[in-house]
Amino acid sequence: LNDGTVEGMAHREMPIFSVQYHPEAHPGPWDNEYIFQDFVAELKGA
Repeated sequence: LNDGTVEGMAHREMPIFSVQYHPEAHPGPWDNEYIFQDFVAELKGA
């Protein structure tokens, strides 16, 4: 469903990002792998 709803955001200066859906389930586990890669990269940099 693409109804123009904002489903993700990222701060331009701070390491903050969020999604409003289940990236592990929809549309597929590999389609959103970059979200998990970014999350792990932020954890490693903490």
